[in-house]
Amino acid sequence: MNDQAIEQEIQAKGKTAPRVTPDRIEAVIASEHYFTASQALVGETRGPEWQATPKELDLLTFCVLVLRNGFTVTGESACASPDNFDAEIGRKIARQNAVNKVWALEGYLLKQMLHEAAIKDACLIACEG
Repeated sequence: MNDQAIEQEIQAKGKTAPRVTPDRIEAVIASEHYFTASQALVGETRGPEWQATPKELDLLTFCVLVLRNGFTVTGESACASPDNFDAEIGRKIARQNAVNKVWALEGYLLKQMLHEAAIKDACLIACEG
């Protein structure tokens, strides 16, 4: 079940409390960037060391998500068999792994905001009484 299907089920069950949604996750992503480990190394090393780099680094794909607040989140995808490597699939898996980290961050942020609102409400009630 993907994120959109889960969201549809939540809505169908009438759940209306504050929550993180797939739309929210996508909205906080400012940009996304993909590269393999060997591509990252080529940007760093252009000398003889590059020639000694294991070909397996071509099978490790990274996704870097830059969030709207400037924070970065990474995801990765490692392919065990070179015959199965597909750059597009590697990018999709790496992105999903990065997005999963954004869900955790956004969940924490929402929980913190709800906690702070509850404290503020408790203070207001105490001050009125």
